Amino acid sequence: MKSLIRPLAVVSLPFVVAACGGMSPGSMGNTAGPTEIPSAIAAPTGSTLAVTLKGAGLQNYECRIKADAAGGHEWVFVSPEAVLKDTTDAIVGRHFAGPSWEYGDGSKVTGKVLATSAAPQAGNIPWLLLKGTAAANPGMLAGVTYVQRTNTSGGTAPSDPCSAATTGAKKSTRYTADYLFYKG
Repeated sequence: MKSLIRPLAVVSLPFVVAACGGMSPGSMGNTAGPTEIPSAIAAPTGSTLAVTLKGAGLQNYECRIKADAAGGHEWVFVSPEAVLKDTTDAIVGRHFAGPSWEYGDGSKVTGKVLATSAAPQAGNIPWLLLKGTAAANPGMLAGVTYVQRTNTSGGTAPSDPCSAATTGAKKSTRYTADYLFYKG
């Protein structure tokens, strides 16, 4: 049990409470996955689902000048900040900038977006397929080659104004998602 607590000590209790506040206990548990995964984000043939974890936390944004529009501003995604829960609602890991996922046993995978698909319901961040690069550490996420983000809820850019006056402002929005980790 000691190895489970060590990597998760960086997740503070106020963050966990804030990330999970307002969500029903059932909404935090692991789900069996969506009934249908869009072909655009399907894991490649030969991949085997290793584990599905529920992420709950924040999508962090910053107000920046639009790169392609002189004088325009927009909220730009900066990083995720979430806890990962298993089927018993126990916190077993964390999701953070990279994007990276770290399990309580010290295993870790970093992803690079390969494909996106709009969430089935408006107002939710897109579903993703990411190419995973697992760290050399042994454990649950060792050997993960693909990660899917599905069943998203929330997490879209803030609705607050983003302008020259607010350039550099940082805002976060709450979200949940299922993360499916594949090996092979």
